[in-house]
Amino acid sequence: MADTAFHVEVVAVDSELYSGEATFVIAQTTEGELGILANHEPLLGQLIQGGFVLIEEEGGSRKVAAVQGGFLSVTGESVTILAESAEWADDLDRTTEEEALDLAEEGSDEYLRAQSRLRALDELGQVK
Repeated sequence: MADTAFHVEVVAVDSELYSGEATFVIAQTTEGELGILANHEPLLGQLIQGGFVLIEEEGGSRKVAAVQGGFLSVTGESVTILAESAEWADDLDRTTEEEALDLAEEGSDEYLRAQSRLRALDELGQVK
């Protein structure tokens, strides 16, 4: 990816999940999946329910979070993700989330949360 780092923050309603330097961010918005590099044009986007955010850190490691709604703000120097809720894929269990998805009514909050967690786990599996 790019060599130029920029500041990224991921904040949920109840906690700050991440604050650091990154070289690449992927976020799922209502307009589609966005890849963000340094000096990206400013934009404001709405995050989808049941999505994920991927952060490639300055040192090359990657972090993936399951995200439930919120907003993405991009300036030339930083990215801020304000999520309704977010949690790291590293903290999730695939079997538990698959069972939750099977038990939930399609389109319900529980369904979207399990779907988000599974997407984050899938992304994490691709980057390890």
